[in-house]
Amino acid sequence: MGADERVIADARDLARHFGLGAKPKVAFRVGAEHEKIGVLADGSAVPYQGERGIGKVLERLAVGGYEAVREDGNVIALRRGSMSVTLEPGGQLELSGAVARDAYEAGRELCDHFDEVKQVSEGLGITWLAIGFRPFQTLADVPWMPKGRYRVMKAYLPTRGRLAHEMMKRTATVQANLDYEDEADASRKFRTAMGVTSLVTALYANSPLVDGKPSGYKTYRAAVWLETDPDRCGLLPFAFDSGDALFERYAEWALDVPMFFVYRDSYVPAGGLTFRRFLREGFRGQRATLSDWELHLSTLFPEVRLKRYLEMRGADSGPVELVRALPALWRGLLYDRDACAAAWQLVADLSMDEREQLRRDVPRQALEARVRGRSVRELARELIAIAKAGAKRLLRHEARLLAPLERIVEEGRVPADRVLDAYAAAAGDTAALMAAVRY
Repeated sequence: MGADERVIADARDLARHFGLGAKPKVAFRVGAEHEKIGVLADGSAVPYQGERGIGKVLERLAVGGYEAVREDGNVIALRRGSMSVTLEPGGQLELSGAVARDAYEAGRELCDHFDEVKQVSEGLGITWLAIGFRPFQTLADVPWMPKGRYRVMKAYLPTRGRLAHEMMKRTATVQANLDYEDEADASRKFRTAMGVTSLVTALYANSPLVDGKPSGYKTYRAAVWLETDPDRCGLLPFAFDSGDALFERYAEWALDVPMFFVYRDSYVPAGGLTFRRFLREGFRGQRATLSDWELHLSTLFPEVRLKRYLEMRGADSGPVELVRALPALWRGLLYDRDACAAAWQLVADLSMDEREQLRRDVPRQALEARVRGRSVRELARELIAIAKAGAKRLLRHEARLLAPLERIVEEGRVPADRVLDAYAAAAGDTAALMAAVRY
């Protein structure tokens, strides 16, 4: 679908935009998005340019039936049907999968993508790491990728958070995208997902190394998001209010988040202009369009993001079996009505202060964090059981994909613990550590 250049004549269209994503339950699908971090043989970041660069990876992938998207002559993305491969600011490669009928189908596409990337990367000496934060080198060592929107974000975000460049250049995540039937259904799912997101973050904690050594965190990626931009990140208090008016509430929030840029043939810095002012006053003679609204929504980074579907964003990237488990986990929790209600009851009584404190405790403590006298490990065990029951009611065999998560809570060891074991065993041997955490 092309850009919608219709000028916004009625502010109510901004909330109605979300309603256009509603669909009957029989049409529900699932999507997966996955980022991975590439390194050269010595663990250094892969540049864009050159014979062993990210640009070369994208050019080689394009031969496999993709349409190349270029900016200033550089390939910055690939498209094949509803699937895309895009470039993050520090060279992370992201797969945005096609909509799938279930988690198994999403997982098959993921594995096919890994095979494609591996084939084109091997001859270039590039290894892709199953981890949530770049473990080697410093922030300054990681080159910026040549995308116009990142130039604007690079300048703006550090004014809002001291770790913003870390988020852009060194983090990697995996997320699941789900549908909703109507606004009431979206509200229930949004509230539940916001409520349990810290539990999922703990389960997927997989980024303990920073600048080549242990950082003291189990998920440094999650810690980075705490200091990126409070205007557009984190938990949204209105998610936990009673009522079903999610579309209007989210639109009202988004209207007052400063814009990064306005796009008219190129990305023009918006200078802190909110979308509300853009709508009311315009910007350099331009009126706000629905395409502008969609672009603005893509620059908001709450733990659960609303577009014309819901994005669950709280997990570190990691091993294939865990990446495949994430869509199954969220399907089981949110697509089954009873499971969604049960998952919400796990966290329904928490205050906003407790939710925020949990979000701050999980990056260091993961499953050992506590809230209301209970450990996250206990809560996560119950959450997985709820998801498993929901998954069985939806598509019985899909529950098998949750087995890796069950092992995590039974053993009390998150992926970061295995990375730390590999770090100790490698004893300073970068190649050995890379071999232990590669895809």
